[in-house]
Amino acid sequence: MKLMLRSLIAASFIAGSALAASPAIAADGPIRIGVLGDQSSNFADSGGPGSVTATRMAVEDFGGSVLGRPIEVLVADHQNKVDVGVAIAREWYEKEGVNVIVDFASSAIALGVQDIARELDKIALYTTASSSDIIGKACSPNGQQWGAENWSNSASLMTALASGKPGTTFFFITVDYNFGHQLEDVSRAAIKAAGGEVVGSVLVPLNTMDMSSYLLSARASGADVIVLAQSGTDLVTSMKQATEFGIAAKQKIAAPILFLTDIKAIGLKNLAGLQFIQTWYWDQDESSRAWAHRYFDRMKKMPNESHAALYAAVTHYLEAVKAAGTDETQAVLKQMKEAPIDGLISKNGHILENGRAAFDRYLVQVKTEDESKYDWDFLKVVSRIPADKAFRSATDAGCVIK
Repeated sequence: MKLMLRSLIAASFIAGSALAASPAIAADGPIRIGVLGDQSSNFADSGGPGSVTATRMAVEDFGGSVLGRPIEVLVADHQNKVDVGVAIAREWYEKEGVNVIVDFASSAIALGVQDIARELDKIALYTTASSSDIIGKACSPNGQQWGAENWSNSASLMTALASGKPGTTFFFITVDYNFGHQLEDVSRAAIKAAGGEVVGSVLVPLNTMDMSSYLLSARASGADVIVLAQSGTDLVTSMKQATEFGIAAKQKIAAPILFLTDIKAIGLKNLAGLQFIQTWYWDQDESSRAWAHRYFDRMKKMPNESHAALYAAVTHYLEAVKAAGTDETQAVLKQMKEAPIDGLISKNGHILENGRAAFDRYLVQVKTEDESKYDWDFLKVVSRIPADKAFRSATDAGCVIK
């Protein structure tokens, strides 16, 4: 059945021109999935159009319908503005008959939608919003985090860096909003526990084009490791300018939130040897390669782990609707939590009590130019991190579901 894609213009919310209310969705009407993300700005590569493609692929591979009802995909660009993103989500849930919203990119928007989804008894699946609060103090039975998450991405990495030698020192360049603050906080805790020391930090506005003053402060600190608590184009800019200033050759750079598309933009020459945490890599096995090449045919770039996580999350949701025999929220959530995650990103994953999709992860290393044999051949696996080590329990994450 043909997949229908409906585009919503986020600017209409800014102008105060609300979408006309749709008629009530009949019980046998379409199952609607909303892709709410950054389609044109800082996080467009990590999610963006690739998230839309991954969602459409999941729906098409499922057959385009479930329970005899067509599956529709709605798309909106929240422009990284919390009021816009929250308004779109409420409109979708209340008036557009959307069953589940996915992607998000912005942690601030994700946390805002978390409350709405619970209030309206809808579902939110987070694949590009990495705040640990989503499955921590702000956890909800209606929200699930499938993508990168600050604690999981940073704790084991910082522990490894701090344990390299006694008294290893760190300096943070941190993007100034919820995501960056939390990424620095959880990293600091891991560094302290491992015997390292943080000697300084600076806060950087989102979408800063010139990182020179911040990088020079980091260099002047003499820290052994400079941690870039950033993502998207901010991270790409920092890495490129750190190389230009010769910083990367003298001090170790750590980037807990790094995507395949970032490596493509920055280049192997500037990143060779850098280690970070990943759930999925396009070239890890035959099934991942097959899916990635199908994605590449549409996007002309390889998918990153967020795109794979989104495909897996949407597939798991649709399988739960089919198994439950209904799209009723609590029945579907119950089925999602009971069924194993078995597909693109995991062969034996599961969803924890706090909504964290848990599966094995990997410490990976960026290849050198000589090691890379073909385009997008960027990573090699250093070690596997079992799911019970990669993610915290609901209690340890600070989640109390009432």
